[in-house]
Amino acid sequence: MTRIEKIQKELAARELDGLVLYSETNVRYAARFFITDGAALVTRDGAWLLTDSRYIEAARAGARDVEVLQFTARKELDVWLKELLSGCRRVGAEEGRLAHGAWLRREKELGVELVPAEELMAQMRAVKEPEEVECLVRAQRIAEKALEQVLPLIRPGVKEREIAAELTYRMMLLGGEGNSFDPITITGANTSLPHGVPGDAAVREGDFVTMDFGTLWKGYHSDMTRTVAVGHATEEMRRVYDTVLRAQEAGIAVAKAGVTGAAVHQAGAKVIADAGYGAYFGHGFGHSVGLEIHEEPRASVKNDKPLPAGAVITAEPGIYLPGRFGVRIEDMILITGDGCENLTKAPKELIVL
Repeated sequence: MTRIEKIQKELAARELDGLVLYSETNVRYAARFFITDGAALVTRDGAWLLTDSRYIEAARAGARDVEVLQFTARKELDVWLKELLSGCRRVGAEEGRLAHGAWLRREKELGVELVPAEELMAQMRAVKEPEEVECLVRAQRIAEKALEQVLPLIRPGVKEREIAAELTYRMMLLGGEGNSFDPITITGANTSLPHGVPGDAAVREGDFVTMDFGTLWKGYHSDMTRTVAVGHATEEMRRVYDTVLRAQEAGIAVAKAGVTGAAVHQAGAKVIADAGYGAYFGHGFGHSVGLEIHEEPRASVKNDKPLPAGAVITAEPGIYLPGRFGVRIEDMILITGDGCENLTKAPKELIVL
C-alpha cells in the first residue's frame, strides 16, 4: 500500500473528504518530493502536488503517486485547491502548522470546513518504512565516519567551534546533505550544558568533550552523541560516564513495541537515580527521528502510550553537574516486536584521547 493509499484509508476512517498539507515535511512525506512553497492535497479518490515554476520540472520527474500541478500568479494555489476540493465538505489540515488567522482565511477561501488532522500524519510518520530506515542508517554511517576522522584532531588547544566545523565539513565531504541541527561540540565545564553552543573555549588536558551531531541522507536525519576525555579522566568522571552508559543500556533493554515511552525513560532514569545523580538528569530519554530531528513518539516520562513497531527513537540519557562537567551518550534504535535494533555502530566505551 502506498503512502497516498494509507492516507486515503485514514480519510475514510475519520470521515474526512480530503487532507491538505502545507508543511514542507508532511508534503515531502506524502508526495516523496521536497518543495518550499506549495501544498499536497489528498482526497478519497485523488492526490496532487501543487508547486510553482521553480520545482515543476523536478517534481514531475521525482514525485510519486501524485499528479503534479503548477500554480501561477494567474491561477494561484488556493484557486487550484478550491477547484480540486469541489464537492468536499470536511477537509483535514495541520492545526499546528497554520496560525489561527491563516486557518480561518483558508477555510473561507477553500469553502470547506477544516478539521484538525495533524495527528494523522504524525501517526503515519511514527512507523518507518524499510526504505526510511535505510536512509536513517546511511546518514548515521556518514556521521560515524566523520567522527572517526575528527577524533585524532581533538587535543589541548583546539576550540569548540573548530570541532563543530570539522564535523560539518567531513559529513558534507562524505555525502551528507547538511547538518541535522547545529552541532553541539563543547568542552570542560561547558559539557554540563545539554544544549551548549560551541564557542572559543579551548580543550584542556583532563577535559571531557561532548559532541552531539548528525547529518541527512535523502532528507532523513541522524542523531548521535559521544563524550570523550582528553589526556586522562578522573575516577569521578569515569564513574559518571559508566552510570550514563548503564542507564542507556537499561533503557534500550526494555525498549520494544507495546512498551510505553515512559517505561523506557524510567528504566534509564532509575539507574541514574540509584547512583545518586537523579537531580542531574532533567530531559527525556529520547525522541523519534525521521524527516525531522524531533518527531513523535518520545521516550519520556510524559508519554504513556505504547511505542509502535517501526519507530526509530534516540537513546540519550545524560548527567550534567553544573559548572563542572557533563556526559551524554546517544544512539538511534529501531523498535521491533520483540525488542529493538541499535542502528548506531560507533564505540561507546570511554575513549581517552
